[in-house]
Amino acid sequence: MSDIDEQKLYERTIRVWGKEPQMLQVIEEMSELIKEILKNVNRKKDNVAEIIEETADVEIMLGQLKYCYDIEKQVNEYKAEKLKMIAKRLDEWEKKEK
Repeated sequence: MSDIDEQKLYERTIRVWGKEPQMLQVIEEMSELIKEILKNVNRKKDNVAEIIEETADVEIMLGQLKYCYDIEKQVNEYKAEKLKMIAKRLDEWEKKEK
């Protein structure tokens, strides 16, 4: 990533634009990503560039969301546990498929 300090930038966005408007922006960006994924899967549209753009937007907004609620540590811990669970399920699935 660039030399931008994400945490300071997130603090600044909340200070300048406000928490509630930014949380609504999280929802808007997620819906735009959903729309592009649906176009790709349902309509077989070649829109990977749009998916890349919307994914980046969602990741930025998720960073703001975690900053707003001061939940980054908890999210990372929960995510690690979820990944372990997925790995276990995959192991079990692959054993059944053999």
